[in-house]
Parts: sequence; structure tokens; C-alpha cells
Amino acid sequence: MRTGVWLVGARGSVATTSVVGALALRAGLTAPTGCVTELPALRGPALPGFTDLVFGGHDVVATPLTKRAEALAAAGVLPARLADAVAPELAAVEAALRPAPTDGGPGDRIAAVVRDLTDFRRRHELERVVVVNVAATEPTPAPHPAHHDPTALRAALAGSVDVLPASSRYAYAAFTAGCPYVDFTPSTGARLPALVALADERGLPYAGHDGKTGETLLKSVLAPMFAMRHLAVRSWSGTNLLGGGDGATLAEPAANAAKVGSKQRVLAETLGYLPQGSTRIDYVEELGDFKTAWDLVTFAGFLGTGMRMEFTWHGCDSALAAPLVLDLARLTAAAHAAGRRGALAELAFFFKDPLGDTGHALGEQWAVLCDFVAGLHAGVTR
Repeated sequence: MRTGVWLVGARGSVATTSVVGALALRAGLTAPTGCVTELPALRGPALPGFTDLVFGGHDVVATPLTKRAEALAAAGVLPARLADAVAPELAAVEAALRPAPTDGGPGDRIAAVVRDLTDFRRRHELERVVVVNVAATEPTPAPHPAHHDPTALRAALAGSVDVLPASSRYAYAAFTAGCPYVDFTPSTGARLPALVALADERGLPYAGHDGKTGETLLKSVLAPMFAMRHLAVRSWSGTNLLGGGDGATLAEPAANAAKVGSKQRVLAETLGYLPQGSTRIDYVEELGDFKTAWDLVTFAGFLGTGMRMEFTWHGCDSALAAPLVLDLARLTAAAHAAGRRGALAELAFFFKDPLGDTGHALGEQWAVLCDFVAGLHAGVTR
């Protein structure tokens, strides 16, 4: 099942780590640690193998992938030996990357993406291509009437005014080219009624939003614990410090607000109420690709006795995210092959702000994911 993975933001840290990791797995140079799809409960014939994955993508920067990998190795994100070992294969992936279209109106740029996707699929003789957005977080766009109707959206895209943010233009292009779409960011992506209708019209699945890799992952485990033990959470406050390109982007207030909103939903929807407190995201350039989160939870037990819990999470964002990007590409490709269309709510396990109504408790999301993947495998083996 030769499957293309088209990365939006292909020279970023997450994308580069994903590609280096896939190439290392293909060569047997590393273990699939962090790849959920390699657990016994999920592994099976419906998923394309790592050897089946072919990478391409767009980016606005031109730094070669080999240089990006060298920089990530120097920063301690990935082993230098792996960057060196896969350098020839990484150069071949570099040849499949294209500059993000910037000329013309929004319709022209979308058409250029469609051409790149179609050419990529044809040149590499791929059965399908999954488009995965790992670009920088966008601010929430202003509402527009064209967001609600595919016909109105097509007409608006013929003009000179951008009515869609970049993530949604990529979703539009992906669906037009017959490609499933995954948004690993909290950006708008396919989350507009007109794009939902377009995906349904083309019979395509899509997934998102905002990969769950750190503090929110812990919230999705701990919040259900408080709820199931009938303990009253009075406050939950967190401070996130991160560097790198993601941190620089989130220093911009509108992008920061979009990210914080995604992180906070898990508490309100799991507990049934939103406790006092807030989540802060601060940019610390020196941290590079690493991040630290400090959380303080105050809660009440029997007879109103006040208690507290504190935790600290230190993680490497790219190393946590990259295996999930590979998982999502494989799962979405398998869902497409099985004829699934529309929002893949069963992939909520991977996201802070998931599509559909599967809840935020990690254990429940895991059970839904396992059932979903078992169904995919059963369809292949019948």
C-alpha cells in the first residue's frame, strides 16, 4: 500500500523528525518507541508499513532537510548517528519538497497545491496521499459567509481576498485533489461547514485537531481520575515554557489564544465544569525544541478537606509529536482505503481538541481507537 505523506511545514522540526524517524525505522536503525500503531493492540494488515510511506511537502523556508536534521541532532532532538545514516534517503525526500505557493490569489495558490499533490501521487505511483498539517499555529480567522457554503466558497476563492486561513486552503486543496487531511495543529483546517461538505462530496476522511503530546496528555489522564473519585477540583493552573519555532509563533497573542483555548477544553468537558485557573504559554528561546510545564491542582475531598497536587513535565516536542504524525498518516490512509468519509472521531486519542463526541478521557479514547482499528484490520482479512 504505497502511501504518500504530504507534510505542510515539511522543513519544520516536527516534520523533519518524523521523516528521519520513518527512514530510520525503515532501515531497522531504531525501535518504534512512541508509535502507537506498533503496539500489539493496533498493529495489523490494514496499516501501510513504514517501508510503504513516501514523503513530500510544502514549506515557506528553503533550508535543506539534511541541514535541518543536523541542527536537530546538535540540539539533542535526535541522535546524530541517525541523521548521518539516513542522509542519502533524506536528500531524496528533499527532492520531493516544493515551495509553498505564494503567487496569485487564493484560488491560484490552491490550484498550485492541487497540481503538486497530483504530480506527487503520479510520479511515485502512490495509491493515496494523506496531507498532514504540521505548520505553525494560526490565529482563529474572522467569520465569513463563504465558510458555510461550498458554492459561495468557490466563488469567493476566485477573488483576490483571502477568505480562508492557510490551513483551510490546504484542506480545500487536499479534498480537491482526492486526499485525506489531518490537522496536527489547533488551526482551523477542515473545521468549516463548507469544507466538511466538500470532504463529504469527495468521499474523504479527515482528522484533527492539535496533537496531544504533553501537559494536555496528562490532563486527559488525571481529570477523569478526579471525576471518577468524586473529588472537587477547585483550581487548575499551568504554565508552559517552550522555545523553537512553535514557541516563537505562540508569542503572538492571537496564535497563543487559539492554542490556550485548545488546551483548556479537556478540563471543562471531562469534569463537567471549568475550575478556577488558567493556562499560560511563554516563549523562552533558549529552550529550543524542549518544553516544560508546571501545573498546580487544588481539590477538595470528603468533608471539604482541601488538598493539592503539583506536577512538572519536561519533554521534547518534536520527539513526542513525530511518532504520532506517522501513526495518524497510517491510520488515516487505512480509513480512506476502507471507504471512511468525514470526521474520524475515533482518532480523538491523539488530539487535544478532537473532532466528534468521544470525550476527553484517555482510557475511553483508547478503547474507541482499538475498536476502530480492529474493524479496519477485519475488513482487510475477510
